[in-house]
Formats: sequence, structure tokens, C-alpha cells
Amino acid sequence: MGKQLSSAAAGILLFVGVSAAAAQDVIIQPEQDTVIREYVKKKPVASLSLPGVELNIGTPLPETVELYEVPDVQYRYVVVDGRTVLVDPGTRKIVKVYD
Repeated sequence: MGKQLSSAAAGILLFVGVSAAAAQDVIIQPEQDTVIREYVKKKPVASLSLPGVELNIGTPLPETVELYEVPDVQYRYVVVDGRTVLVDPGTRKIVKVYD
């Protein structure tokens, strides 16, 4: 019984470890980051106010928020409270917040 419990505990820890790794921050390569920053400067959009939404990585944005495309980049952007926010369009989750 102790051996079975030990195996089950190891399996749970492995699952938790894999889940935590999947939840880590998205890594944006420096070249891609430069492209994003330059594009956002050239194509400014109006800043929104989203009361109750914290600008943290992983926070989903409401469906009502319009996301703007950055050519040749898989992410979209929007400006919230004067800060540019990079968003995964599939999940609508924030992947990076620029100051």
C-alpha cells in the first residue's frame, strides 16, 4: 500500500510540475520585442480603462476589448491605463505588459 501511495504522490507532483511549467511567462525574443515596440509607437491606439481588471501576466481581457494586430507577430496589443499590453488572441490572456 505504501508503495502505491508513493507512486501516486510522485505522479501528482509530476503533473503539478508540468502544469506550473506550462503557466510560465511567454518568452518574447529580443528581435520580436523590438518589432512590437516600434510598431506600437508608429500605430498608437486610444488608452482604455478597465476597472477591476489587473494588468498581470495571465489575466484574461474581456471579449469587449478590441485587440490590435502587430504584423508578423502572433500576439495582439491594446493600451490600458496608458500601458501597452500584449495579449494572446486565442486565450485573450495578457502575455506581457510594457511600461
